[in-house]
Amino acid sequence: MSEEKNKNNKPANPGPNSNKPFKFNMAWMYGLIIVMLLAVFFTNTNSGSNKELGWSEFQKYAEENTFSKMAVNLSDRKVIATIKPELVSAILGASTDTFAIKNPLKKAGEATVTVIIPSVDKFTDYYNSLVLKKEIDATISYNEGNSLLWTIAIQVLPIVIIVFIWIFLFRRMSGGSGGPFGVGKTKAQLYDKSSTQSKKVTFKDVAGLSEAKQEVEEIVDFLKNPAKYTDLGAKIPKGALLVGPPGTGKTLLAKAVAGEADVPFFSLSGSDFVEMFVGVGASRVRDLFRQAKEKAPCIVFIDEIDAVGRARGRNPSMGANDERENTLNQLLTEMDGFGSNSGVIILAATNRVDILDKALLRAGRFDRQINVDLPELNDRKEIFLVHLRDIKIDESVDTEFMARQTPGFSGADIANVCNEAALIAARNGKEFVQKDDFMNAVDRIVGGLEKKSKVTTVEERRTIAIHEGGHATLSWMLEYANPLVKVTIVPRGKALGAAWYMPEERQITTYQQLQDEMCATLGGRAAEELVLGKISTGAYNDLERVTKQAYAMVVYYGMSNLLPNLNYYDASGQDWGFTKPYSDETATLIDSEVKRIINEQYARAQAILTECKIQHMALAELLLEKEVIYADDLEKIFGKRKWLSRSQEILAQQGLVDPEETVAEKTEDSGEEK
Repeated sequence: MSEEKNKNNKPANPGPNSNKPFKFNMAWMYGLIIVMLLAVFFTNTNSGSNKELGWSEFQKYAEENTFSKMAVNLSDRKVIATIKPELVSAILGASTDTFAIKNPLKKAGEATVTVIIPSVDKFTDYYNSLVLKKEIDATISYNEGNSLLWTIAIQVLPIVIIVFIWIFLFRRMSGGSGGPFGVGKTKAQLYDKSSTQSKKVTFKDVAGLSEAKQEVEEIVDFLKNPAKYTDLGAKIPKGALLVGPPGTGKTLLAKAVAGEADVPFFSLSGSDFVEMFVGVGASRVRDLFRQAKEKAPCIVFIDEIDAVGRARGRNPSMGANDERENTLNQLLTEMDGFGSNSGVIILAATNRVDILDKALLRAGRFDRQINVDLPELNDRKEIFLVHLRDIKIDESVDTEFMARQTPGFSGADIANVCNEAALIAARNGKEFVQKDDFMNAVDRIVGGLEKKSKVTTVEERRTIAIHEGGHATLSWMLEYANPLVKVTIVPRGKALGAAWYMPEERQITTYQQLQDEMCATLGGRAAEELVLGKISTGAYNDLERVTKQAYAMVVYYGMSNLLPNLNYYDASGQDWGFTKPYSDETATLIDSEVKRIINEQYARAQAILTECKIQHMALAELLLEKEVIYADDLEKIFGKRKWLSRSQEILAQQGLVDPEETVAEKTEDSGEEK
C-alpha cells in the first residue's frame, strides 16, 4: 500500500536536486535580450514592401511601364525592380504611406518586386525589345551581387560583436574572476612556500620598531612551534591590529611576516570588499574565510581596514541596509562567531583607528593593538643603515648626524631622503653620495624646491632678511627654543625664506618650553615692526602656528590662569556633536586667555630684539650678503649659546662629550654640513 502511494505521489527519498529551487541570475536576463536581438535581426523586415513575381507576371508589369529602375544580379539571376510610387497600390495592394509605416527604415516610395530571370542574356534581349516597341523609361543596372561567404559574414558578425561585448562587460564587473558567477569571489593574494616572489621581505629588512616586531614575531613563532605555548595552556591570538601614522612601516611589517612565516599568507586591501553590487562584500568575506580555513593554520592580512570597518550608525540618514555595514557584519561574524575559526590569524593595518567600530576592536577579534609610531633617534639611525645598503656613500656620511637632522620623519620619509640624495649626487656627476647631498635632500623634502629664479625687489629681500633674522636671534637667545642649524632667504616652495632647527625630541613639554617656542615663532613679525615700522603678510604661517598652539594650551592642556586644569577635548572622536562642551562665557574667557598669551610672548620677543638690536641687524646684513648662513655664523655674532640642547645634555650625561665643548663642536659640525 505504501509503495503504491509512493508511486502515485512523490518519492519517499527525493534526490538532492529534486526540491532545489531555481535561482534567477542576471546572466539569464542578458541572454534573453540577446535572443530577442537575434530574432529581430533575422526577421525579414522588408516583407511588406517587397513582392516576388513570376517571369510572366513580371513581363506584364514591365510592358505597362510600371518600374522606375531595375537592378540585375549576375550571380543569382535575380532582378530587383523598383515600382513607381503612383503604381504601388495597384501592384501590391497598399499605398506608399502604409509601407512607410510598416518599414520606418525604408524610404517612402521604394516598394520593390523580385523576379528570377531565365538568363541574363534573355533578359537583356527582352529589355532591348521593350525599349524598341514601347516607350519605357526604366533604367537598368548590372552588379555582381554578394557572395555566399560575404552574406554569412554580414549576418553573423554583429552577433559575434554583441556576444564579445557581453562577455567583456561581465568580466569587468566580476573583477576578472572568470565571468559573471565569480563576482563574490575574494581578491586576496595567496603567498605560500610554492609562490615565487622576486624578493622576500624578512624581519632583518624592518629597522626599528623593536616592540612591534617582537609582537608579530611571537605570532610567527607560535605558528612554527605551537607546542612551546600550548604546553603552558596558552592560546594563539586571533588577531593583531597595526595602528600608526602613514609611512611608519605597518605594511612592511606584514610583508616581513609573509616572508618569515612557513604558513599560507592571504593579503588584500579593505577596499577589495567594496563593490557596486549588493551583497558582494559579504560574499567575498565568506569566500576569504572559507579558503583560509581550508589552508589553516594561516595568516590573513587586511590593509587599510578602515575602508570596511568604519563605525556603524554614523550616518543614519543613509539607512541601516548599507552595503558596507553588511560587509562589516559578515566580517565580525567570521572573525568571532558561532562558526569555528581556529588556526586563522587576522592581521590588519590602519592609520584611522578612531573611526573603527568598537565591536571590531574588542578582544576575541583583535586581541592585540600594536602601535607603530614614528621612529625615534636610534630607530631612525637603524632605518638609515637599511636604506644605505644599496647606495654608494663616502666616509663623510654620518648616520648619527642624519638621524638627528630628521626628527619627525617616518620610515617612508627616510627612504625618500636616501633616494633623493642619490638623485642629487647623480645630477651633479658625483661618483659617491656625500653628506651635502643628504642635507640638500632633507631641505628639498622639508622646504620644497629651491627657486633662485624667483624675482624679488630689494625692499622685499631686506624685509625677508630682517624677518628670518628675528627668528634666528630669538632661537639663539631663548633657553628652550630649538637650536638653529641654517637660515636662508632663498625662496623654497611657497616660502620666501626659511630657517632650519634641530628640534628636541621631548616626551613631555612644559609651560616654559611652549612659551619660548611661541616667542621664537613671533620673532619675525616683531622684528619687522621694530626695524621697519610696518608689518607684512610674511608672518602668515607663524601666526597660524602660534594661534593653534595657544588654543591648545588653554583648551587641551589646562595651561591658563583663568581656566586651570580643564580639558575640552573629546577623545571618543564624536567632536561633541553640534554643541560645544562649554558656555558662551567660557568661550569668551578662552578667547581672552589666548590673546593674553600671544600678546605676552609678542612683547617679550620685542624686548629681546630691542636688547640685541645691533646683533640682529648684523645678522640681517650678513643674510643679505650670503643669502645662506649657518650656526657658526651666529656664534661669531652672538657668542657661544648659553644652553645645551636636550640631545647634548644626554650625550654629556653619558660621558660621550665634554659639556664645555659640546656647543662649539656641535655648531661647527652644523656649519660644515651645509
